[in-house]
Amino acid sequence: MEEDLEKKTILIVDDEKTIVDMLVYNLQKEGYNTLEANDGEEAVNVALEKKPDLVLLDIMLPKMDGLAVCKRIRQTLNIPILMISAKDEEIDKILGLELGADDYITKPFSVRELMARVKANLRKAEITGKASEEKESENKADANMIVVGDLSLDLNKFEVKVRGEVMDLTLREFEVIKYLANQPGQVVTRETLLEKVWGYEYYGDIRTVDVTVRRIREKIEKDTSNPKILITKRGVGYYIASK
Repeated sequence: MEEDLEKKTILIVDDEKTIVDMLVYNLQKEGYNTLEANDGEEAVNVALEKKPDLVLLDIMLPKMDGLAVCKRIRQTLNIPILMISAKDEEIDKILGLELGADDYITKPFSVRELMARVKANLRKAEITGKASEEKESENKADANMIVVGDLSLDLNKFEVKVRGEVMDLTLREFEVIKYLANQPGQVVTRETLLEKVWGYEYYGDIRTVDVTVRRIREKIEKDTSNPKILITKRGVGYYIASK
């Protein structure tokens, strides 16, 4: 019984029974507990009542689509949400700041890749959660800060400021900025960011990095077409300008 309590619980939201059955079988085989929902309204109710550790959420759902479900869940729960999309071009919407999805995968997908994504997102959430608890328990008088030019990060509060103004970044965006700000002026490849921030070594789409960087720029840059803080090294990756 104790082992069962330690298992991570995954909520599967899809209206296709064959996909739900396949995911339930494979997730349980990997040692996860599973919950199921077949429409958007049920998904929100189950998520808020049962508080799973991660949600696998299809976009095309009856009653309420996956994008609306993601937004509703994110308002209450800070858990990884992995969107499942049949349309590859939906990435901008899926990873949009107004929704707060952590990741996406497109149909058809391999079970092996999906399991790698689930594991990586759960691991990242666990590490981040522990770090947050440790920061709170330390209760230091002096904030743990990174300052680079106009950019300042308060690692205790998970807060980013540009020229003194607080920016409303998601946790994933904060982690990207933090990783780059720890090595200002040094170009970091998309693959490295995918591995270090998202936790992927082999699986993962580098467009996830590009979309997240673009969203960050929309918040921290005065002119996104001529960024001064988060810079692109064409063909290589990104870096924080070391002013």
